[in-house]
Amino acid sequence: MNSSLSQSQTQAELERIYAVRFSGLEAYRNEVWNVLTNEFFSRWIKPDNSVLDLGCGYCEFINNISAAQKFAMDLNPSARDRVSRATRFFEQDCSAAWPLPDDSLDIIFSSNFFEHLPSKAALQATLLEAYRCLRPGGHLIAIGPNVKLLSGEYWDFFDHHLPLTELSLSEALVMAGYKVELALARFLPYTMSQGFRPPIWTLRLYLKLPLVWKVAGRQFLVIGKK
Repeated sequence: MNSSLSQSQTQAELERIYAVRFSGLEAYRNEVWNVLTNEFFSRWIKPDNSVLDLGCGYCEFINNISAAQKFAMDLNPSARDRVSRATRFFEQDCSAAWPLPDDSLDIIFSSNFFEHLPSKAALQATLLEAYRCLRPGGHLIAIGPNVKLLSGEYWDFFDHHLPLTELSLSEALVMAGYKVELALARFLPYTMSQGFRPPIWTLRLYLKLPLVWKVAGRQFLVIGKK
């Protein structure tokens, strides 16, 4: 099997699995990300910044954030249909070279993506490419399921490959040259993909109560600085 055929098959599988997993949740997820971007993550992102959504999925983050330049990257071809016209989309393997110059990004954001990479080598290559593209002082912000806070449900998703914690991701960032500014073991609850839809006002309240994160949070939040 040649590599181009393998990538095409991977892309087709990504389209199918996410269509099944998130069908009917699109509008709700967009509401959630509107709150997360504007009421939480915007504190790290200035309106004149250049921002890349790494593993952008259905593009809820990049479509809701305010930034001067927007980029999105995903191997799933359906992401191209969801990204806004103001955003430049890269349909590619994130561990390959990025079509961006050195020191060109202020923020790289990634949510529930690194666990889908096939290996630690792929993660290391991705973090190094992100480091190259970040400006000095730029940040990589990552959210993901914290495997030490989950039992077998982490593996309920067939495309989960790489188990990570806030500490293991922090070590990977340090190895790639970053300074870790924040490493929270507990941030958001685990998943919305099972149809759980709490009212949006509860998310706003949750974000204002970090003590509650220590009980309900099972996703890490890690921020590295170049």
